[in-house]
Amino acid sequence: MNMPKPQPGIMDINLYVGGASHVDGVADVLKLSSNENPWGPPPAAVQAIKDTAGDLHRYPSTDHADLRAAIGRVHDLDPDHIICGVGSDEIITFLCQAYAGPGDEVIYTEHGFSMYKISARAASATPVCVEETDRRVDVDKIIAGITDRTRLIFIANPANPTGTFIPMDDVTRLADAVPAHVILVLDGAYAEFADGYDGGAALVRDRSNVVMTRTFSKLYGLGGLRVGWGYAPRAIIDVLNRVRGPFNLSVPALAAAQAAISDTAFTAHMLAENATARDQLRADLAACGVPSDVSDANFVLARFKDHQQADACNDHLMAQGILVRKVGGYGLPNCLRMTVGRPQDCKRLTDAVAQFMEGQS
Repeated sequence: MNMPKPQPGIMDINLYVGGASHVDGVADVLKLSSNENPWGPPPAAVQAIKDTAGDLHRYPSTDHADLRAAIGRVHDLDPDHIICGVGSDEIITFLCQAYAGPGDEVIYTEHGFSMYKISARAASATPVCVEETDRRVDVDKIIAGITDRTRLIFIANPANPTGTFIPMDDVTRLADAVPAHVILVLDGAYAEFADGYDGGAALVRDRSNVVMTRTFSKLYGLGGLRVGWGYAPRAIIDVLNRVRGPFNLSVPALAAAQAAISDTAFTAHMLAENATARDQLRADLAACGVPSDVSDANFVLARFKDHQQADACNDHLMAQGILVRKVGGYGLPNCLRMTVGRPQDCKRLTDAVAQFMEGQS
């Protein structure tokens, strides 16, 4: 019997699996598996959602003008060069939908975010994986991987799930080497956590083929609302808006995001809390015999001697109601990604890791 057939590449997609949220039989679960803000959203965002409750019968704005203006004020960007989406994931999808297709190639790096590959295949394009070096994006290897079929290049900086960061000199060198017909996408989901880093905004201003994506899901604690944005040359924004649904963001999501990004005192406090807890987490893990790379994000990638030890530690943590993220699907089977929690959360985590490691000797 004839059956409807999906587009080429669709059935090659492995379904995205989010971080676990519960453990059977355990009430006091500590979730450190999804890089969420452990302190929650800013109170101003919560109040903004409450204030919209009486307007839920109204359609949201189609141009997101107020949110784009707020983003522009905080980051000193032209709002006309900003597009908003359902998380930065949707901006990634728009880029692949609009600029890649059958016969085209989309470059991503060895341990890069899985949505790059998924979105490329959904557009019937061919994802091309480029090796990293010591869990870091390698600009020279990306440049060597560019062909006349390349249409998009995705890099995350800081990277997920490694937390590693490459300096602006390297990012600029990559942008300089990218041909005019190729779009370089700088995924800045964790950009705020890298001190002094603008996410690549200056590169976007100076070039016609560089795009920056950002999110409200991490620093701003709005993962449950799914709001992201992109900053790009006006010609690219015009293309992306042609494939964006007119009502892709809800009234509460728009209001909460605008309130969150405008609360700069909350942002500064969260960044300081994260930096202190992150450094302590890395130090305490190292004291247990568990190394990690310097992280410029809100998580740490803990490295174990092999995948068996990583799996065993994960099982030990789960038995105590602590959820971290296995990252074998990212080519890092000997690692566990651990979100930076509140100080008491990190202590509970490292005490459990220390207990596990003591049993390994």
